[in-house]
Amino acid sequence: MLVPGARGMLGRAVVSLLRGRAVECTPLDRSTLDLADEASIERAIAPGARIVINCAAYTDVDGAETNTDAARIGNATGVGALAQRCRDVGAMLVHFSTDYVFDGAGTPDGSPYPADHPKNPINAYGRTKSEGEDLILASGAAHLILRTSWLYAPWGRNFVRTIARAGAEKPVLRVVNDQRGRPTSAEHLARTTLAMIEAGARGVHHATDAGECTWYEFASEIVRALGLPARVEPCTSAEFPRPAARPAYSVLDISTTEALIGPLTPWQDALADTLNRLEPQ
Repeated sequence: MLVPGARGMLGRAVVSLLRGRAVECTPLDRSTLDLADEASIERAIAPGARIVINCAAYTDVDGAETNTDAARIGNATGVGALAQRCRDVGAMLVHFSTDYVFDGAGTPDGSPYPADHPKNPINAYGRTKSEGEDLILASGAAHLILRTSWLYAPWGRNFVRTIARAGAEKPVLRVVNDQRGRPTSAEHLARTTLAMIEAGARGVHHATDAGECTWYEFASEIVRALGLPARVEPCTSAEFPRPAARPAYSVLDISTTEALIGPLTPWQDALADTLNRLEPQ
């Protein structure tokens, strides 16, 4: 298995899992596979490659509003070139997308978004990720697209580590309470990904941890579990403006994934495991 983006938060989790299970893998960073450079894609994805787990992406949601060209290369056109190369060499492409391909208005019955729900992203990041999905589908490559949400790990830049640091330094944390989704451990997503590959899954699926919460509820659990002195207070998205709009509701339906590989871990349990192993920051 080839793993572009191996140095990123998710890539590190994927490589660690594969090596721990004695699965042969080749980590690729930007020096060996640059999504902006089709020649490097051709060199890195050589004939004989079987599975490419693409962890490379442009992940700065707010930054994508102004750095649209970089976001489009990292999430769309570069992904399309990678998919075409996988098609040409007969490799399957495993790719990660996002809950932000949806607008947050929810489904007619208020249930989580199924994988086939119409997309309608409301920010530049979501639009580039949606475009990347479409380019994979159009490429003719064998593929598995896994949409995930609210990703975190013991390492890297993520909400859990930010709250852990801020909760130790500030007396009060104000966190939005009108955006609802599913927190997801990168390490659990790596396990889900491998299980889906082993189950022969193809097409578009959702892969998160189980359960749902708001960012305020998520932050409150982090502070409580770590025994931090900070008080967490709810606020609205309007009180905490960001360059990129976020969907108010982006809970993904994971039922088809669970039907293939069994129940996914509740987000509270995944969080507790991560908090025991937070790296220094």
